[in-house]
Amino acid sequence: MNHPTEVPTRRDLGTELPAVTEDQRHIGVAHPREGVRRLAQGRGQYVDDIELPRLAHVAFWRSPVAHMRIGAIDRAAAQALPGVIAVVTGAEIANLCKPWVATLAHLAGIKSAPQYPLAIERATWQGEPVVAVVAETRARAEDGVALLQVDWDELPAVLDTETALDADTPLIHPELGDNLCFERALDTGGVDEAAARADAVVFEETYHFGRHTGVTLEPRCQIADWNPGDRKLTVYHSQQAPHMMQDLYCRQFELQEHQVRVICRDVGGSFGINVHAYPDDFATVALSLMLGRPVKFVADRLESFVSDIHAREHRIHGRIVASKAGEILAFEIDDLTGVGPYSMFPRTSGIEGNQVVTLTGGPYKHRAYRARLQVVFQNKVPTCQYRGVGHPIACAVTEALVDGMAGRLGLDPIVFRQHNVIPDNAYPATGASGIKLEVLSHEACLREAQRLCDYDTLRAEQAALRQQGVHRGIGVAALIELTNPSAAFYGVGGARIASQDGATLRLEPSGVLTVLSGVGEQGQGAEAVFAQIAADAVGVALDRVRVITGDTDVTPYGGGTWASRGTGIGGEAVLLAGRVLRDNILAVAEAILKRDRTGLRLRRGVVIDEASGQALLDLAELGRIAYFRSDTLPASCTPELMVTRHYAQRDYPFIFTNGVQVSHVEVDVDTGFVKLLRHWAVEDCGRVINPMLVDEQMRGAIVQGIGGALFEECLYDEGGTLSNGNMADYLVPMAGEMPDIVIGHVQSPTRSSQLGAKGAGEAGTAGAPAAVMNAINDALAPFGVRVSSQPITPEKILRALGRI
Repeated sequence: MNHPTEVPTRRDLGTELPAVTEDQRHIGVAHPREGVRRLAQGRGQYVDDIELPRLAHVAFWRSPVAHMRIGAIDRAAAQALPGVIAVVTGAEIANLCKPWVATLAHLAGIKSAPQYPLAIERATWQGEPVVAVVAETRARAEDGVALLQVDWDELPAVLDTETALDADTPLIHPELGDNLCFERALDTGGVDEAAARADAVVFEETYHFGRHTGVTLEPRCQIADWNPGDRKLTVYHSQQAPHMMQDLYCRQFELQEHQVRVICRDVGGSFGINVHAYPDDFATVALSLMLGRPVKFVADRLESFVSDIHAREHRIHGRIVASKAGEILAFEIDDLTGVGPYSMFPRTSGIEGNQVVTLTGGPYKHRAYRARLQVVFQNKVPTCQYRGVGHPIACAVTEALVDGMAGRLGLDPIVFRQHNVIPDNAYPATGASGIKLEVLSHEACLREAQRLCDYDTLRAEQAALRQQGVHRGIGVAALIELTNPSAAFYGVGGARIASQDGATLRLEPSGVLTVLSGVGEQGQGAEAVFAQIAADAVGVALDRVRVITGDTDVTPYGGGTWASRGTGIGGEAVLLAGRVLRDNILAVAEAILKRDRTGLRLRRGVVIDEASGQALLDLAELGRIAYFRSDTLPASCTPELMVTRHYAQRDYPFIFTNGVQVSHVEVDVDTGFVKLLRHWAVEDCGRVINPMLVDEQMRGAIVQGIGGALFEECLYDEGGTLSNGNMADYLVPMAGEMPDIVIGHVQSPTRSSQLGAKGAGEAGTAGAPAAVMNAINDALAPFGVRVSSQPITPEKILRALGRI
């Protein structure tokens, strides 16, 4: 496999990026992720590995149907089972936990019904928790669930988004007046005028995207431990945002921050699945409060499919207008999406559709844009933010329309894009939807992608193979990705979700540097990145840095891991704290050495004379004196060897990244099967801190994007039951099916921070579905047919070809 890790600087700049530290040795260099050896040796500590005294386990009786009225609950047999501690209903837990409603003020008109930890009176999706059984073991809790006798009456289920708003469709929440969760309209003007021009060419198509979910290695799990003695709640969690959950527990259970500690140790992947507050999460905490002992919940894989959030169920009609000369004039979309029976707490289920509206057409310099969004309730699993959050939908629609128009005009897809992307020298710019774009590199990324894949050779091979009956396709997708969000994402809407993050750096007496960050490690390599930044900022060796994350009692307050913000926000806080700590260390060295600090430098853990390079004092000796012999220091010198700094991005609502992906596929027109030959991705995530980790993030995200494009879909029967909610029937991409994925980079640092880093976690997922779909349609071009429904299955290809 050709997996390059080198990071070329922008070719159109011609010079390397300036260093951000005095002695930059690690920033921009590939280093393996911290903790890999420990995890490979089986020494990780996940939530399910934690054992506490008097630990109890909870299992839930979940609704077996999409919509039902709850009748009598006979729990006598379950309560009599040896080992069962408690059987609890929704009404009982409601006495402890306040209901919640997930709305955001800046999503005007969004609404949802109050939701409780356990369903009361009605259950509104198959899998909604109704009764909790707490027992000495998980197995005995499940036995207790099996003994419950729950009377229920099935109610009509709302499943079809197309009819959810019809007058004769039942209302899921009658008190809301309709099944509309949120709607948005955006019209810049000029779309109809563009289409009416004499030289206008119009291409339109309807796209369908299958609802799917994130399949993490570690399912959702937690231990809630309420200690009545000191009135403190400790929650061990597989969460992405520990401080957010601390705040939510305080609000829902009327506790204070000092009473709640959330600890997130090793987490086996998240992808957005673990950034939400789930009903069974609050139920587990409530049970611990009721019983005064720790309670563990671990979702099994079947539960995950009907309780973890889903995403990306969209029907979008799109239209693009261009001139005959090849200039894109306008985009128009009409998006209908279903989000389940509730808006998900606390981030809401309106964000995904809202971002589809905001991001469609993003890379291009058109000015006319019209969009309509309707977000409707339905009796399915709630949907919310999953890796990419609207980006894969917006990118696939945009790029399919662009490819369709290029075909209509007889233009090469890359040439057509080169003519229409916002030029690299035009920034800062404002997109047609109103998005603020600081500095992007579409032209440079297109050139780099063309070079990486040897585009002209691929086209020549394609033409030759078509003569032999072999149908290969080349799909191109340009993309933008929002990262480093400001408070404009959630804070301005009233959600108590931090956009800032803090970092504390502490020099230990041994000379070791400890970094504490509110951004947690979810497998993305945050610990390695923070260690690299800290080592360079302070001036110590990389192996003398340790990183601590995921503990609200210890780490500075922060937003956590989501929206590709870890390095751009959390890393900047590390850099700022590191610079101050370095200056403080040199101030102490000045006092110890009795030398003017202007001539001192800190290099790899040693204070040196700048002029001669002579080593004068290592940090272990400095630490010994500062901590244990401060009596030898002048009265004017008080060592400040622990520094905390916070950073919030304020210059833009978001810092956008961009990239280009190219997919090479072969389609068997007799069977409909698609073979992935190779995939290329060029990513501009600003300053690259660790190219190895960026490449890992890109490859993993691309594979998830390919999953949505070809394999993954949550299939429901006509009654609203998930029919493939297991790993035998729900298809995920496997290693043997994946192509070589080649990564290239362009670097356009953001000017909103000193580090210049943007995010890199979601661009792969954003662009892959578009590139794959365009490649398949390119392969099918000789037959005059297209596919526009994801996942693109063999059946859909054969139907498009008229062969079934």
